Amino acid sequence: MTERKPAARLLTDLQQAILDFLWTRGPATAEEVREGLLPEHPLKDSSVRTLLRRLEAQSYLTHRLEGKTFVYEAALPARSLAATAVRRIIDRFCSGSVEQFLLGMVDEEVLSVDQMEHLARKVRKTK
Repeated sequence: MTERKPAARLLTDLQQAILDFLWTRGPATAEEVREGLLPEHPLKDSSVRTLLRRLEAQSYLTHRLEGKTFVYEAALPARSLAATAVRRIIDRFCSGSVEQFLLGMVDEEVLSVDQMEHLARKVRKTK
């Protein structure tokens, strides 16, 4: 079976909250997700189920059956999803150039030169 990549669309704050909950907690039922989003997101059961179905249709979630209950979990770890999102940004705004992307991060003071050097050392160590 081939693994589908999540849709290119940005997530809403509520969709992100659901993924954050599942990444932190692990697999959960719709009711557990609904309870886990309280009090910041008071939602009806039907709303949570709709959101979960949509996230699954976009390949962000998977589910399994336990008896008659769907148990949802994130399809990818947060780090993988973040890397995919960054790759799309690099392709879209930097013509596919990782170097241009990283230079922009330094120019805009998102990353310092010291942080970049630290990352370079870590990369060298892992290879």
